[in-house]
Amino acid sequence: MHGEVPVNWPAQRASRENSVIKESVIKDPGLAPEGQRKIDWAAQHCPVLNTIAKDQLADGSLRGRKVAVTVHLEAKTAYLAVLLHEAGADVTVTGSNPLSTQDAICAALVERGIRVFATHDPSEEDFERYIHMALETEPDLLLDDGAELVGRLIESHPDLLDKVEGATETTTTGILKVRAMTGEGVLPFPVLGINEARMKHLFDNRYGTGHSSIVSLLANTNLFLSGARVVVMGFGWVSRGLAKYAAGFGARVVVCEPDPVKLLEAHAEGYEVMNSLEAAEVGDFFLTGTGNVRVLRREHLERMKDGAILANAGHYDHEFDMAALREMSVAEREVRENITEYEMADGRRIHVIARGRLLNSGAGDGHPVEIMDLTFALHALGIHHLASHAKEIQPGIQPLPEALDQGVARIKLDTMGVKPEELTEEQIRYQQSWRSEQSTPE
Repeated sequence: MHGEVPVNWPAQRASRENSVIKESVIKDPGLAPEGQRKIDWAAQHCPVLNTIAKDQLADGSLRGRKVAVTVHLEAKTAYLAVLLHEAGADVTVTGSNPLSTQDAICAALVERGIRVFATHDPSEEDFERYIHMALETEPDLLLDDGAELVGRLIESHPDLLDKVEGATETTTTGILKVRAMTGEGVLPFPVLGINEARMKHLFDNRYGTGHSSIVSLLANTNLFLSGARVVVMGFGWVSRGLAKYAAGFGARVVVCEPDPVKLLEAHAEGYEVMNSLEAAEVGDFFLTGTGNVRVLRREHLERMKDGAILANAGHYDHEFDMAALREMSVAEREVRENITEYEMADGRRIHVIARGRLLNSGAGDGHPVEIMDLTFALHALGIHHLASHAKEIQPGIQPLPEALDQGVARIKLDTMGVKPEELTEEQIRYQQSWRSEQSTPE
């Protein structure tokens, strides 16, 4: 019956886990204890996910469902995969960024009986191969990052489209892609836009990215941010976080943004605002987080001063023009771990962190655990919702139900011992009426 574990479930699970170990592609199984310690630490600081695992995921609706996951493969992602696995799902995990995959985490997941196709810093060919291997498991549900799974499914595996019931998407970049797919009519199943949920972009994009990126910048450079000019490209939620945390460390923040309203918002927040070509001449650090392509180009690189540092907090490594930087340089060397120096013909040196890939995940441990507890709670509820209701949802990009978004907020507040205010009946009537107070019937 629905929700009950079969009597022979442990035996079935043991058999499946043995096969999963043989199928997986990881670097070193011996790293599993190190990875497990990291996962255990994350688990201790994920009260929202733990509550959802107990109250929602345990109802049996995920039992036997095949779920393919691609997210930055570190401890918080691993814990989400573990909870889906413990709910009975057949989980396959691969990485969404070559540098953010941690081999110890991969080893720990395989030891837990979760199929993994991922290694740290694979070749471009292997990175592609791993994603396709995950899709070839014929998943029912996709948990996606940057539309890596959904995009390749449509382009390369049309024979598997009918098998997939739905997906969740976590990034701004991915939402843009899925919206384009929806517009073209090529997406035959629903994709829940987790990134558009308030409990995601207001916290993960802003506070999570801001905190983790600036921490990674400081840890990798060992430089003093106070008084330095930090140029932030864009003023969406990610870039707002970058600006906020850089300013918190005493940096003089400059914002460059094509939307005039957002640029005025940045001005009102107290940041300097200017055109990016002007900013290129004065910046000490350049942080990108727009979700767009080549926001820093050759004409910017030509103006940057000696010692400028470039770091990216967007999904892909094309937010600044790495090809142009390599063409312009006469020498390239690693000056610190995760930092590459490009020497120009005129003697100027420009430094790039994590090869232009994600600063916080490619050269750090990613967002704080408590932030990802919120984001992955949304994903867990989204996958759980799709498992039971996908056929009732229209294909294409769709919002996560508001009740689930608010539910995550309420669970988090409950773990803090906080109760939100409740509107009185009078207040509810007032909000629902257009009549003046005197004419409102009792």
